[in-house]
Amino acid sequence: MSLLLTGGAVFMDGRFQNMDVAISDGRIVSIAPSLPRDGYSVVELHDQLVVPGFVDVHVHLRQPGFSYKETIYSGTAAAAAGGYTTVCAMPNLNPVPDSAEHLAEQLELIEKDAKIWVVPYGAITVGEKGEVMADLAAMASDVCGFSDDGKGVQSDDMMRAAMRKAKELGKPIVAHSEDESLLAKGWSVHDGEFARRNGLVGNDPASEWKQVERDIALIRETGCQYHVCHLSTKESVALIRAAKAEGLSVTCETGPHYLVMTDEDLLDEGRFRMNPPIRSAEDRAALIEGLLDGTVDCIATDHAPHSAEEKAKGLAGSLNGIVGLECAFPILYTNLVQTGIVPLETILGALCVNPRKIFGLPGGEIAEGAVADLTVIDTNRPHTIDSSTFKSLGRATPFEGWGVSAAIAMTICDGEIVYADLAEQE
Repeated sequence: MSLLLTGGAVFMDGRFQNMDVAISDGRIVSIAPSLPRDGYSVVELHDQLVVPGFVDVHVHLRQPGFSYKETIYSGTAAAAAGGYTTVCAMPNLNPVPDSAEHLAEQLELIEKDAKIWVVPYGAITVGEKGEVMADLAAMASDVCGFSDDGKGVQSDDMMRAAMRKAKELGKPIVAHSEDESLLAKGWSVHDGEFARRNGLVGNDPASEWKQVERDIALIRETGCQYHVCHLSTKESVALIRAAKAEGLSVTCETGPHYLVMTDEDLLDEGRFRMNPPIRSAEDRAALIEGLLDGTVDCIATDHAPHSAEEKAKGLAGSLNGIVGLECAFPILYTNLVQTGIVPLETILGALCVNPRKIFGLPGGEIAEGAVADLTVIDTNRPHTIDSSTFKSLGRATPFEGWGVSAAIAMTICDGEIVYADLAEQE
């Protein structure tokens, strides 16, 4: 397909410029203030923003093994609707991708059904059980890194050995940081005033930051590239900041929900239950500060769909996990950018640029010859988040009913339009 995007403000060299963008054979072939239209399908953008396609380094596509929750097709359709052109798929599947044979089943489904680029993770341990190291070498060429997401690796010796092997293979360890010895049985929310007022069992923030602290000590030994999933506590932010200042190869992500909500916003509904839980106002402030000063590198949704039944048992009884691919950018733009808390350029760095640098993924810039993975943003499209319209099979989002001012107008992956909603344009 040959496309000409015209009339948009294109994010190039760190700023927006009024440019036309010509695309052919999956690549950007020309960028100029005005380009000829002959031979192209023309898309009029009416001053909408054109940015590199978003990347989410933390999604659960649930297939193989749990297709009643999500499929690779439905999950990538949701991602495309959210402006994402690449997602990294977590390994808590059945079978767990802990060997070349098990990974091959997932890769076959990706090849068959994915609407955008999907790069899987390999598990750190067999079955994500923390006991025997997975066959990291056999999977290395097909994965973006190694993770036992959903579970922290409890054994220091196992994590040390995995870090050494990952270092040898040139791949990052991507850690769900959670010390299970510090978790109260039956926890459902952050261990704070909200939990105490409502008689709920709290999740101790130390269960996260203590394992971050342990892993940083292991990085000093091994020199491994290390990335922390879904950072949620102020102590974790401080540890990552200090590790970066020390020169260690440490990066991290947080989620939109941790940046715009606190535990005081919770309702006793399953759509507010996730791991780690939404924490205090002080934690939220520390995460925003970390995003602004570069301590927090990426914003990832931790898109984790479940069935309606699995999320219908309130905070105490529902499974952990929320969905967010289709509303992440509107939520971030409305609550952080429009309010003057975080510059748009910082949000784009965390969605478009930093994930690609950390995980060695292609794209991330709009330039002649670059891969045509692009997202078009309409910053003047007021609407209300309505999960009934989601392409994801999951509906449990804490942002249900939130008013937002921006929307994704188009997503282009490998030169093809994989999502379009230009209905409001004349």
